[in-house]
Amino acid sequence: MAAQFRSYVWDPALIVAQMVLLQAGYYSSLGLWLALLGTLGSTGPSLQQVFSDEILGFSTPPGRLSMMAFILNALTCALALLYFIRRGKQCLDFTVTVHFFHLLGCWVYNSRFPATLTWWLVHVVCTALMAAIGEYLCMRIELREIPLSSAPKSNV
Repeated sequence: MAAQFRSYVWDPALIVAQMVLLQAGYYSSLGLWLALLGTLGSTGPSLQQVFSDEILGFSTPPGRLSMMAFILNALTCALALLYFIRRGKQCLDFTVTVHFFHLLGCWVYNSRFPATLTWWLVHVVCTALMAAIGEYLCMRIELREIPLSSAPKSNV
């Protein structure tokens, strides 16, 4: 059987490690963005800002800062997709997985399913941004030309 270009073997340990790494990166960068933007609104990051569906909104300054932090986090996590996943066709899968686990975390934290429209809008937009930008960045890396050297590899 001939060797295939970019043949990959299914490795469940690698997939789980990538999911854990992305989830940790998601919450770490979200906490960082909330802390940085919290200095503008003189509020510190809290679990309420991360997991509550009621805090996100256009009417209050903490709600607007939290929405901005989630959108900036989507951009940061797109870079994480570039560095940790490096495959354009897997970006959507990992993005949806990260946001699905966040949905489960919100459900457990609030003891109810998220019901506010702004929470769903923010997370749909963040999912789309993270997947699209991550896939674009990964595809740029994948489509780089392979350098060919004209020098001989060995002296025979």
